[in-house]
Amino acid sequence: MATEQPKPLPFIANFAAGAIAGVSEILTFYPLDVVKTRMQLETGKAKHGMVGTLTSIIREEGAGKLYRGLVPPLLTGGAEACCEVVSRSWCQPHLSSVSFRHSAANDFWGKTYMNFAGESKMTQQLSILTGCSAGATESIVVVPFELVKIKLQDKMSTFAGPLDVVKQVIKKEGVLGLYGGMEATFWRHVWWNGGYFGCIHQVRSIMPKAETPQAQLFNNFVSGATGGFVGTVLNTPHCALVVKSRIQGASKVPGVVPKYNWTYPALLTIMREEGPAALYKGFLPKVLRLAPGGGVLLLVVEFTLGVFRQALGPPYI
Repeated sequence: MATEQPKPLPFIANFAAGAIAGVSEILTFYPLDVVKTRMQLETGKAKHGMVGTLTSIIREEGAGKLYRGLVPPLLTGGAEACCEVVSRSWCQPHLSSVSFRHSAANDFWGKTYMNFAGESKMTQQLSILTGCSAGATESIVVVPFELVKIKLQDKMSTFAGPLDVVKQVIKKEGVLGLYGGMEATFWRHVWWNGGYFGCIHQVRSIMPKAETPQAQLFNNFVSGATGGFVGTVLNTPHCALVVKSRIQGASKVPGVVPKYNWTYPALLTIMREEGPAALYKGFLPKVLRLAPGGGVLLLVVEFTLGVFRQALGPPYI
């Protein structure tokens, strides 16, 4: 007789677990994000590496600057994680041991693509497609918050805080000014999420089956960290995080065409003026954040949903 599967957790449980995981990851690794942005905003030949940039910020501006601009990502971090968790959540009854176990029946993209393809189980191709679609969806939500964060992280920033950034941008550029860098953000999320979820699916399929909760947590961390690394390798040169940072960090002058406007033309500009290596500015702090960060995200999600299952009891256990 087949073992009865636990009932999928309600949407609110997946939402809460994603929010908790997203905020946990941000609080743990945010200083690396500040270092990454500073390195990407630096034009010409890099003056400092990751360690030099980090020590320079602490020495010249104080350790508190490593958390400047924290509010916008905190507001969106949970939403991003929720998109990633919930966008994949419907598939648990179909994915067996290689799936996210924190699943519910609310996934739009997974359900749509599986029905369209006539598949009863998630494949790697559908996993990548679902991840890309989730990334595209969340990119629309996070653009204004990313823009505010980048402007606050800039060393030359004179803004008093997040609300001051919003006020000044709307005053000078209108409400649509908050969506500067939309296209670059879109490519960043599409490439990263596609690589992240596609890699997780593949790594979990080849890892030994976990026999204990501790082994399952280890598998989750390894697959999440590997997915985070692959996603970072993919989206750094292709969607040009350097371009995104420069588009969102620049101040627009009326009547003047911005030097960095669209992603791929800006890529060519940077390569021509600074060389191909410039596309990888900030790569080390980014990968040091998002590789283990991907593992932390899965660990916290799995642990939190385990707590929810125990608290709710049958039929969720």
